[in-house]
Amino acid sequence: MPRYATIDVGTNSVLLLVADRQPDGRFQAVLERAEITRLGRGVDQSRRLSPEGMEATLQVLSDFASEARQLGAEDIAVSATSAARDAQNGAEFLAAAQARAGVTVEIIAGELEAQLSFGSAYADFGRDAGGPLVVVDIGGGSTEFIYGDTAGKVLFRHSFDVGAVRMTERFIRADPPSAEERARLEAHLRETFSALPPCPPGARLVGIAGTVTTLYTLQHAIDPYDAERVHGGVLTRAELEALTDSLSQRTLAVRQKLPGLQPKRADVIPAGAFILLESLRALGLERCLVSDRGVRWGLLSHRFGVPRT
Repeated sequence: MPRYATIDVGTNSVLLLVADRQPDGRFQAVLERAEITRLGRGVDQSRRLSPEGMEATLQVLSDFASEARQLGAEDIAVSATSAARDAQNGAEFLAAAQARAGVTVEIIAGELEAQLSFGSAYADFGRDAGGPLVVVDIGGGSTEFIYGDTAGKVLFRHSFDVGAVRMTERFIRADPPSAEERARLEAHLRETFSALPPCPPGARLVGIAGTVTTLYTLQHAIDPYDAERVHGGVLTRAELEALTDSLSQRTLAVRQKLPGLQPKRADVIPAGAFILLESLRALGLERCLVSDRGVRWGLLSHRFGVPRT
């Protein structure tokens, strides 16, 4: 069976997927890995990728590419999203990735990022269930919303410049976040998401990316991480309200020790929780399905899937 790899370079983390394409066209994961490198640290203000963020990301990217080749991947597709899109020195990062890791990094537009996220969610939650899907993909620098019908056709997609890292850097200074900071963040998110069209009747919400999976592992104290226990789980709005309030009242040092929370994600998880909570409120929904997959899975099908006839 042909074997391929995708690497998703995000604002906060780098994710690797190596998978075999099955005879029916579906993909079976061989290896999945994730590392937090914070490529997008400071980009919201400086509009430049920092030397520290680039170096950490390039090292992981090189390691992941080498690992994929050792496992026999025929080709590797690499995408970069919000931080690389926004940075004035994004071209410098692309050139360094080619030199260090021997890969070509494609900076994908927010609209394509949304489409890839929806494709991944539909493959897992939309094929055999009734009702439309709404997908929210919360990254470090941006959040994508995608509405789709029961046949998997995208009806609406938009990328907002709100993400767990960007919102933390813009609004959070105190430890733990002050009531005033939380109120300003909530107000900003509420105003931003007011641009969303009405949620399709009967829609189910699927949450994608590390913020969502982390909130689920925190809620259920899943430590170490277990993708099989996380993928397909459910977070309710009531659970999110309580969890967001709890995280926002704890100091960073306390959050870093919580079961199910990677210490490197502890500083940005309160803002990420607010983003997911305000997403449910804006859509008028009470629950969110949790997806352990995302852009890397959508990119796999987009680049290496069997063409439809």
